[in-house]
Formats: sequence, structure tokens, C-alpha cells
Amino acid sequence: MKAAALQMTSAIDVAANLATAARLLAQAAAAGAKLAVLPENFAFMGRRETDRQAIAEQPGDGPIQAFLSAQARTLGRRVVGGTIAQRVPGESRAAAACLVYGADGALQARYDKIHLFDVDLPGRDETYRESSGIAPGHEVVVIDTPVGRAGLSVCYDMRFPELYRRMSAQGAQLFIVPAAFTVPTGRAHWDLLLRARAVENLCYVVASGQWGQHENGRETWGHSQIIDSWGEQCSVLPEGEGCALADIDLEQQAALRSRFPALTHRVLA
Repeated sequence: MKAAALQMTSAIDVAANLATAARLLAQAAAAGAKLAVLPENFAFMGRRETDRQAIAEQPGDGPIQAFLSAQARTLGRRVVGGTIAQRVPGESRAAAACLVYGADGALQARYDKIHLFDVDLPGRDETYRESSGIAPGHEVVVIDTPVGRAGLSVCYDMRFPELYRRMSAQGAQLFIVPAAFTVPTGRAHWDLLLRARAVENLCYVVASGQWGQHENGRETWGHSQIIDSWGEQCSVLPEGEGCALADIDLEQQAALRSRFPALTHRVLA
């Protein structure tokens, strides 16, 4: 089964972003992808972290959720909606929610980003405080998809291998990673971290990134890619909008895990 990691340069215009997402989803479906992953903040890249509150939707209601549902149903494909802002009861901040829709258009799963990017980039006058506008999630989410059992994560999560071990223990065969990695950290660590998560868990990785210069001054790394269970990059889109496409071969993964049973050798939980 084929999966697609979609790459965008999202802005503050939600309608324009959704039009781009629709075009890329159709492109992925035409190429045979049964699972398509949109990047983090695919529908809205605000100028400030707090801007997301203005477009935050109630769970189950709103134009962005309606768009994702309609796209999945129309294309007959599983669609992972990167992240969108969802309102949280009793909380002024919104959740960064990764929503998964089935081919029937029904919501299959929601994962709220757990680890928030509150950092000052080394050697740069660049500061991020995601926690000023995002309420962190707490639940690990692993779901069944047409291309395998998938663990959901978002961007900065990839620096925390314990999350991926938890998902691996719940039967994950692939990890889904929508992201908006900065250029400095992307150049240094994006490939390294993604391949490490694949290798240490003998899992596929489908990583969908933002790319290019955004209206808020942020520059993102791109390099959307699909990595196999041995850490090999099957498909990489370094720059520009488009799709990275590759087959998810679970028979090959099962054979690899049988020949190289590292997951069964774990001693420390």
C-alpha cells in the first residue's frame, strides 16, 4: 500500500491553504496513495502563536474539519489533517489536534500534540513559545489504517523517543509525523531524528513538513519523506510544494523484525 507525505507553504489565508491541500490530496490519490498526511498547521500559519485562537474550531464542527471529512470521503482515502486548532473546555489556549478521517469521511482519531516547542534557537535571534497559544495533549494514540497500524505524533514530539517506544509497544508499524521544522533545527536534526525513530523501532515513518518562507517570518525546512523500517529514505521532497510517495511493505517489515528481533530484546521499559 502506498502512503503520501504532503508538503506545503501555509500562510494566514485559510481558504488559500485549503485549496492547496485539496490539490495535493488529489495528486496523492491519483498516484495511488491510500494514506495521505498533511503537514502541521496546514490550514493556518499565523503571525503569532496566539493567532490560532481566532480560527480554533469546536470538536466536530467547523470549516476545516468539514474540508478534511469531505476530502477523505470524495477521494476514498485515509486523510491525516496535520494539525488544526481545536478549542479545549476551560482553557484559553487551543489544542494542536492531529485529526484522522476514514475513507467514509468519518473522524477516526484525534491526537493532541504533547511536546511543545518552547525554545530559543542556539546562535540565532529566534524564539518560539508554543505553550503561549497551545494547550498540550496527554494521550498516546495508535490506530489502524489501510497501510498499517500507525502511531500519531507532531513535529517536536520526535525528540522524545519514549513516546515512540510507547506507540511501538501498542503495535505501531509506522509513525506519522506532520511538522513545521525550522531551517536551523531541520538542517541539523530532521533526517537524523526521523531515521533514528525508524531504526530503533523497526518502523516506517511518514513525515510531512512545511517548507519555505512564511508570512510570519518563519522559514521551514521541508524535506518531507517516507523512511522504511531499516532507516532508509524511500522518498524525499527537499523543497517546494508536492508529495513524497512510497510503498509501505508490511511483509518486508515482518521479515526484517523476525531476522533482526531487537524489539524483543528490550530489557528496560
